[in-house]
Amino acid sequence: MSLAAEAARATLPNSAPLLSALVVAHDEEAQLADCLSGLGFADEIVVVLDRCRDRSREIALEFTEQIVEGAWEREGPRRHAGIEACRGAWILEVDADERVGPELAAEIRAVVETSAAAWHLIPVDNYIGDRLVRWGWGASFGRSAHAALYRKGVKVFGDQRVHPGLMLSGTQGASLDGRLVHYVDRNISDMLCRLDRYTSARARDLRDSGDIGNYGRNLRRIASRFWKCYVGRRGYREGPYGFLIALCAGLYPILSYLKARLEDE
Repeated sequence: MSLAAEAARATLPNSAPLLSALVVAHDEEAQLADCLSGLGFADEIVVVLDRCRDRSREIALEFTEQIVEGAWEREGPRRHAGIEACRGAWILEVDADERVGPELAAEIRAVVETSAAAWHLIPVDNYIGDRLVRWGWGASFGRSAHAALYRKGVKVFGDQRVHPGLMLSGTQGASLDGRLVHYVDRNISDMLCRLDRYTSARARDLRDSGDIGNYGRNLRRIASRFWKCYVGRRGYREGPYGFLIALCAGLYPILSYLKARLEDE
């Protein structure tokens, strides 16, 4: 634990942690150690293991004893289980494919020790393989920032299987300057596999809702969502990578609709 973390804990009653780092993982043995090794600046690390069949548990135990194991079909309940297990007044929520560098770690410590706000956005640097791709993300196929730093009790997830709704209470603070490093896709094939997973989960959500939408509207959304990512979010600055992101974002609604309509559960 860092000297800053020790000092922060000394000011709290019963050594209650100020900052909990929360990581949710499913079969992430290839990435989990690199992720957890950058979270030592937090007062505690909590790892949620969802149906892991690999060495994720053994790896997590090298960094923390705060482990929650279970089986969750939906993202919201899984993350709520992790939030409940955190003892800190603040929570830093990091996925196994994300990394916190030293400069961002120092900024996060400074924010949680001084901020009067309830939550803060942290910008994200998304990588496809070794290529940093900053422009074009959005429209349910990536994010350029998210509310990864928040006080316990202010973040509530919806019940959808993919991209669950998010409710944040309290005052938003200033966005941080440092960036999370996110290894979002290993390559183009990985990106297309992710599109397949996302649309299958979204199709199940649509069937559960009783309203899968209609063919014409989702067909039109191909163009509108492509334009939003490629032009509005300036994906054109990334060349072919920006085109691919915009294409996947445009296809996401129509593929989800077609799977909901044409495939069995």
